[in-house]
Amino acid sequence: MRLPVTSLIVLVATLLVACGGEESSNRSDGGLYLVATTGQVGDLAEQVGGDRVKVSTLMGPGIDPHLYKASAGDVERLRKADAIFYNGLHLEAKMGEVIAAMGARKPTLAVAEAIPAAKLRALEGHEGLYDPHVWFDLGLWGLTAGAVAAKLSELDPDHRGEYEERAAAYAAEIDKLDAYARERFASIPEGQRVLITAHDAFGYLGRAYGLEVRGLQGISTATEAGTGDVQDLAALIAERKIPALFVETSVSPRAIRAVLEAVRARGFEVSVGGEVFSDAMGDKDTSEGSYLGMVRHNVDTITDALLGKESHVEE
Repeated sequence: MRLPVTSLIVLVATLLVACGGEESSNRSDGGLYLVATTGQVGDLAEQVGGDRVKVSTLMGPGIDPHLYKASAGDVERLRKADAIFYNGLHLEAKMGEVIAAMGARKPTLAVAEAIPAAKLRALEGHEGLYDPHVWFDLGLWGLTAGAVAAKLSELDPDHRGEYEERAAAYAAEIDKLDAYARERFASIPEGQRVLITAHDAFGYLGRAYGLEVRGLQGISTATEAGTGDVQDLAALIAERKIPALFVETSVSPRAIRAVLEAVRARGFEVSVGGEVFSDAMGDKDTSEGSYLGMVRHNVDTITDALLGKESHVEE
């Protein structure tokens, strides 16, 4: 059963009153039961927490956090959590507001909001609001590991050293991938470094690695793209002879297919360069089911397609 946000607020309040406050997992081994919203946040908590934490992630592969509606089972997991970790910066929309409100009675951490505002991408025309897709700038995402370690240390101070050591090691792995991404993207001729996707989730990637990013929809998939948007983007692709565009695993490919057909109607042959991960990661048992694996997949898929290497994606 999926719940609108107003029903979710009422259900959370009812459960809290009925149980006399928040309930924790009370793990017999003394570890922590954490609930995370997205795969990226859940993976971050697992990497820093190690065997001291058990993480339950609400939004799995292919799930769009901009449109996600919580279930009654989600509320139960939130109620039992020792702490809740989420992205923040309005990625989780109304559900994020509910989680933030729960912060008065349960430890929560909006990991993206631990990044200094001066390093974030401000949304034009929306004072005080920022692009929430921070995980595509690896340097910024590395900063969140320290914030997670600090929160876990508050909850489990006897193991502070372990959390800090794991956070430092994980940040070092992110730094290595950052260097790899810079090298690969730099191999694309400058005029061809154009990333076209369904929605504007890759602004941090573009800023960090020198790509021009064009999304058919806005920052949130809740916005709709019109016929004029499709035609404008098709004109740009045909004029600049951009070889590939990309579909996202968590967004319907319908709009991108419309762009593809509009480009071809202009006499230019463009291909679907592959699937990229934007707001959700891959299946847990695949390399793309980890943050590092997901980002590496995106880097290689985008680079190979823009270099004109053969695409294996059905169109």
